[in-house]
Amino acid sequence: MEEAQQKFSNSKEVIAFLADKFPNCFSLKGDAKPLKIGIFQELATRLEDDERVSKTLLRSTLRHYTNSWRYLHSIKEGAYRVDLDGNQDAQIEKEHAEHARQQLDESKEKAAQKRKAQNNAASQKQNSRQNEKASTTSSPARRNVEGKKGTKVKSSRPTKTPPPKLTENDLHAGTKVTVKLGKAPMHAVITEVAKDGIHVQLDSGMVVKVTSEALRLASSKRS
Repeated sequence: MEEAQQKFSNSKEVIAFLADKFPNCFSLKGDAKPLKIGIFQELATRLEDDERVSKTLLRSTLRHYTNSWRYLHSIKEGAYRVDLDGNQDAQIEKEHAEHARQQLDESKEKAAQKRKAQNNAASQKQNSRQNEKASTTSSPARRNVEGKKGTKVKSSRPTKTPPPKLTENDLHAGTKVTVKLGKAPMHAVITEVAKDGIHVQLDSGMVVKVTSEALRLASSKRS
C-alpha cells in the first residue's frame, strides 16, 4: 500500500511544488509572471484534494512569492496577468504598476536599513570588546550617550479625512477597499473573511492579512 505523502512544512517547499505543478504560472528563477487577481481562490480549488498543502501555508506562500523583489519587478504597466495555466488575463494598469514599484522601493530601503543596523551593531560590539580590554572600568554616562545614537526623528505628515470604515455589510469577498501598508493607502479587494483576520489582495497580486480597522472603503472607481 502506498504511503501517504508528507505535508509541506514551509513556503520554500510549496513554491517549488507550485512551480512544478503550474510551470506556466509560477517559477523559481528568471522573470516572474504577474498573477491574476483572485489566484488564491483558483489555487485553493485546484489543490483542495491535495492534503500536502493547507490553506494557511498556501496563503503565506503566495504572500511570500508576491512580495519578492523578482515578482514586484514583473508588475509593469501593460503587461498581462496570467492564470494557473498561463492564459492571459487582465492587463496591468499604471496605478497597479506604481504600487508595485513603491513596494519594491520600500522593501529595498528596509533591507538597506537592516544591513546598516547589523553593520552598526557589529561595529559597536567590536568597539565594546576593545574598550573592555583597555579598561576594567566602564563609564555609564558614556554608554547612555552612545545609546541615544540612531534615534529617528518622526516626520510630520499632513492630516487627511479618512474614507469611511467598513460596516458588517461590507465585510465579504469582492469588496473594493484601501489598506494602509506603506507610505500611502493601497487599493485592494477582499478575498476572504476568516477567523484569524481579513485577507485582501493588492493590485500587485500580493495577498495580506489585516484587521477590519486597517481597511477603508475604496473612494475611487476602479476597473
